[in-house]
Amino acid sequence: SRRGILIVRHMKRLERVILGYLEVSDGPEEEARLGILETLQCTIEHAWPRMPCRLPVLLKALLRLLWDAHTERGPTPEPVRAALLHGATQCLVLLDRSSRGRVKVLLEGVHSSCEENRVRECLRKVQEST
Repeated sequence: SRRGILIVRHMKRLERVILGYLEVSDGPEEEARLGILETLQCTIEHAWPRMPCRLPVLLKALLRLLWDAHTERGPTPEPVRAALLHGATQCLVLLDRSSRGRVKVLLEGVHSSCEENRVRECLRKVQEST
């Protein structure tokens, strides 16, 4: 957050790091994934003018994280699972704001075809955000 908008100088490298951490579970406490979700939120808040061009890649990774956090049946405690879902939802809301509503448009078909209640609830929160 200290770098502010200057973070855009490192966006290509930072995006690769963020995507790498979002893809892989790091154990029951999911400390790395939770930390990288905070990093992504901060990055979106500070570098929001550059987020629309990164939307397809980040949206795909966040949706995959939502699905994985809900469906993985490992030793991850329920509060950690809920924190992952909440963090991913917050990132989707921020992405939607930075892209002037494009996330909501892209999620319309996903929300209607998803049968998992917890994932639907996260998508509903994104759809209802202002």
